[in-house]
Amino acid sequence: MSDKMIELEDNATHTGPKGVINDWRRFKLESMDPENLPPAKRELLRQMSSPGRPKDDSRANLNRKMSVQEYELLKEEDAGCLKKYRRRCMQEMHDKLSFGPKFEGVHDLDSGEAFLEVIEKEHYSTVVVVHIYKDGVKGCEELNNCLDCLATEYPTVKFCRIDAVASGAAERFSDEVLPTLLVYKAGELLGNFLSCTQHLNEEFFATDVEAFLNSYGLLPEKELPGEEDEDENDVE
Repeated sequence: MSDKMIELEDNATHTGPKGVINDWRRFKLESMDPENLPPAKRELLRQMSSPGRPKDDSRANLNRKMSVQEYELLKEEDAGCLKKYRRRCMQEMHDKLSFGPKFEGVHDLDSGEAFLEVIEKEHYSTVVVVHIYKDGVKGCEELNNCLDCLATEYPTVKFCRIDAVASGAAERFSDEVLPTLLVYKAGELLGNFLSCTQHLNEEFFATDVEAFLNSYGLLPEKELPGEEDEDENDVE
């Protein structure tokens, strides 16, 4: 086997039981702060992760059985480290499965042409949510505020809004059917909710709009929480 093939194997992600254990061991070693360890454990950590070992011995060192001392070192603070390891694995899987553009905020459309363009030319994997509103119509301002919040929660969804008059179809979108939510994907209309606030309580919030759209399966899974967010939740 060539040196190049060996190098590729060393860098590959192992998915079998032994590979997962070795990946966990490597992650645990990398996450430890030697400066905060007692001298004896610091020396043991240095021996376990010494960069001076010959390359052809690295796999054998990684796959060998752990000594009792190594096991004791690795099992300490396993709960916190395991949580970080699980989060890293989930993030890697999420990154592999996630594709398509990401967006910031709600996009204001100023014409019927802009409305058609966002529907027809957006990435095929992108869900497009369009709010047709009119200033002064009950529920429109509140729904706009809710979409501002949801846009931060769902960056892979393109949230847009357009005034009914500016859309060029004011006769179709009279005050009686506003606010209206239209949901598209790959140019196909998935949801057409006229006077959508009738499905919500008198006083509604972003979570209510989110639950309504999710009840029709129109929103993708949320982005994974950051490490700081999870740590804060653990403290609570």
